Amino acid sequence: MLRAYRFLLRPTVRQTLALGEMLRDHCSLYNGALQERRDAYRHFSKTRVRYGMQSAQLKDIRAFDPERQGRWSFSSQQATLRRLDKAFAAFFSRIKAGQTPGYPRFKGVGHFDSVTFPKDGDGCRWDSTPHDRQRRVRLQGIGQVRVHQHRPVRGRVRTISVKREGRRWYVILACDEVPREQLPPTAAVVGINMGVTHLLTTSEGEHVAHPRFLAFSTGALAEAQRRLDAFPLRTRRRSKKHRSAARKVARLHAKIRRQRLDHHHKVVLKLVREYDVIVHERLNTVSMTKAPPPKPDLEQPGAFLPNQAAAKAGLNRSILDAGWGILLNILANKAESAGRRVIAVDARNTSRTCPACGHVTKANRTTQAKFACVSCGYASNADHVGALNVLNRAGLALCDGA
Repeated sequence: MLRAYRFLLRPTVRQTLALGEMLRDHCSLYNGALQERRDAYRHFSKTRVRYGMQSAQLKDIRAFDPERQGRWSFSSQQATLRRLDKAFAAFFSRIKAGQTPGYPRFKGVGHFDSVTFPKDGDGCRWDSTPHDRQRRVRLQGIGQVRVHQHRPVRGRVRTISVKREGRRWYVILACDEVPREQLPPTAAVVGINMGVTHLLTTSEGEHVAHPRFLAFSTGALAEAQRRLDAFPLRTRRRSKKHRSAARKVARLHAKIRRQRLDHHHKVVLKLVREYDVIVHERLNTVSMTKAPPPKPDLEQPGAFLPNQAAAKAGLNRSILDAGWGILLNILANKAESAGRRVIAVDARNTSRTCPACGHVTKANRTTQAKFACVSCGYASNADHVGALNVLNRAGLALCDGA
């Protein structure tokens, strides 16, 4: 089983500067390789430069610039070139699929935030034995960096990545051969319905509150964004105060993201411990949070009719604040590790179908919270009805699995 472990780094002041230089030099390598591909495509009869050709030049690049490129791991630089190669592969695949291609762009130093070491022991090493009860990771050109390891690492470490988020540094260990942590069976099955009033509702009628971390931080975010936008365009990205205001906005968003992630882990852990089979809706949050298309006014050229864009924007904000996709990803990972089963079912009409008689109509859901069947009179909470229908739709899959 594959797993990734993410730990906070505790670098010294000198190591922090060296980590920043490592990102800067890898960013320079990435942009230089991108420029080479662009020039070859434009001036040499659309010749494509591939990863193998650029990787063969690394030896000469390191010899030409030993201070900036020669001090870092050769394999990490190869990983940076592979990163560019994957970006071009995705670009050409989107062209073939008829999608918006999105040509790979140059990276600014502030937007190049990670470096990958493809193999433990090649330019980096994860110390499995603690020194003075403190774990460390060894990085070429930086030294031994202390790690705040809050849980044990299981399996074999394959790749190591260093990532910057604001002023924090993290190490990410990708491991294979991770043993499963089987939980004792409970013989319980549950269906869950995702919502914005409640984060989720189970088929047993239990509601999990929606913490609304983004909504509670709206005031602080708005104030920080106003201060950031108050700077004139000519002073942006150059003044110390502007950089400080930008870091303030980034810190608030990072805090909201950490709060949401911590809450989702706790909710999923409770579900995995209590149920053997967990059934949920198959949701496409990207499509659900799209802005409504404009409605041109045929009588007045250049004018548009109301399309409920403001109301849809509020709903989209609530959906994204709930983080359904993050929760379902965590559920899949924890269920796999615990030996539980997760089933995704079609989400269409789960809140409009009567679980008692099966009658489907929009009129069954009178309000956002109330469900009343117009055929048989069954009444209940709308989210609970959705969870019951989700569980009922998993009956065929459960029979096939049995």
